[in-house]
Amino acid sequence: MRAFAFSDSALDLAALRSTVEDRSCGGYVSFEGWVRDHNDGQQVERLEYEAFELLAVKEGERIIEEAVRRFGVTQARCIHRVGLLELGQVAVWVGVSSPHRGEAFAACRYIIDEVKHRVPIWKKEYYVSGNSGWVNCERCASAAHDHDNDHDHDHDHDHDHDQKSVTRHPEGLPASDYSRQQVLAEVGPHGQARIRGARVLVIGAGGLGVPVLSYLAGAGVGTLGIMDGDTLDASNLHRQTLYALQDTGRPKALLAAERLRALNPEVDVRPYVENASRQNLSGIAAGYDVIVDCSDNFTARFLVNDVAVTLGKPAVLASVYQYEGQLQVVTANSACLRCLWPEGTADGTVGNCAQAGVLGPVPGVLGSLQALEVLKVILDIDSPARSSVILVDLRTLESQHLTTKRATNCPAHCLNALQSESGADDDIGISITLPTSDWIVVDVREPNEVAAQPLPGPSVHIPLGQLLDHPEKLADNSKYLCVCARGKRALAASKALRLAGRDAVYLIGGYPG
Repeated sequence: MRAFAFSDSALDLAALRSTVEDRSCGGYVSFEGWVRDHNDGQQVERLEYEAFELLAVKEGERIIEEAVRRFGVTQARCIHRVGLLELGQVAVWVGVSSPHRGEAFAACRYIIDEVKHRVPIWKKEYYVSGNSGWVNCERCASAAHDHDNDHDHDHDHDHDHDQKSVTRHPEGLPASDYSRQQVLAEVGPHGQARIRGARVLVIGAGGLGVPVLSYLAGAGVGTLGIMDGDTLDASNLHRQTLYALQDTGRPKALLAAERLRALNPEVDVRPYVENASRQNLSGIAAGYDVIVDCSDNFTARFLVNDVAVTLGKPAVLASVYQYEGQLQVVTANSACLRCLWPEGTADGTVGNCAQAGVLGPVPGVLGSLQALEVLKVILDIDSPARSSVILVDLRTLESQHLTTKRATNCPAHCLNALQSESGADDDIGISITLPTSDWIVVDVREPNEVAAQPLPGPSVHIPLGQLLDHPEKLADNSKYLCVCARGKRALAASKALRLAGRDAVYLIGGYPG
């Protein structure tokens, strides 16, 4: 039984539903696209479908596989009619079962959207007037978007992602109103059209990503991609206010998609329940105009930088440490991260929010600035963030602009970084049981972490930041074992000590507690 198939006879919906039933699942979602009796003011008599089946089935199967992998659903199928169809008949059926309804809704929508745009299917519309003509479904979808129509050209497929007007709103609700921002001379109707046509990919739906996504959806950005493989934890909520306590345990990408669709049904929201990696980011980012890094680690941040520069896409980057933030916009003519730090920055060099702590409004402010910079890019409004790294201290409300200079080997250094083989960070790591008499244990965690869970044996406590600034605090005639919560900061500390001539290793995986 194929996950994607064509049928030349009427669909048995009850039988199809049984093919995706799963007793372990709590959510089942189906979509039915019907043949309706009008289009563009003309009375429709019937439809006819043709497909290049050899290619279409392979592409359809690929779409189903993508949906299962990205959203973690249990079962998914799509059946499309070919041949003549009468009014009221089902032209396409999609069925998805999943442990939770949110993932089932998202996967079903993804399958509908991707089939419509990627599978080679043609339809012939027969009108009561006697006129008829073959139409490619993908071309119809593009035309509906390009011409900004207020109705769905594909009248038999009620795929609402192509409707960019009030028809997308639930019945009884008003249309989205952008009048306040359109008053600005830099926006106006023309600028609003540019916002509406923009496609923005946001990496991370956490403390930075929440304000970015909220403001971009509110502004009416046409397509928003959300890439995040994490699930919501209760400790996130003080700074990730898009979510609710009852949502804990669910994928953030899907939760954010639900909230954004409720905020602005005109926005085409596309969640990717996976973390950015070398294997997936370039392919996904190629379909977007602007990439926004809202991750919480250096590996992802430099990956976003490298992919954006290599693809020639602008990227808006930000990071947060306690009360401080950093903002930078990378464009085709500006300096990128590797122009400033060619070798990249090791994860763990600076603690993330869980390790170093953070007040909720801090990432909120930086994320809001990122959203503003994205809109400036879309509207072609100049910004100092394209030629400087902006440092913001929210404790003192002071800011600094550090002028950047594009390196002569940019973008080659980004391409080289993407092509280099990823391997172990170092060969100096060892696994060891604490305490040990042969090594002096150096705890590089933050004071609050040490207070909450002290090491069981003798140790020297020097937070990573202090150790990197002053490795000479440790004598050069001893052997040091660096320890932190997960191993990344300990790795950074051991590298710094080795560069300073000390004999140092780190605990792989961090202190097990």
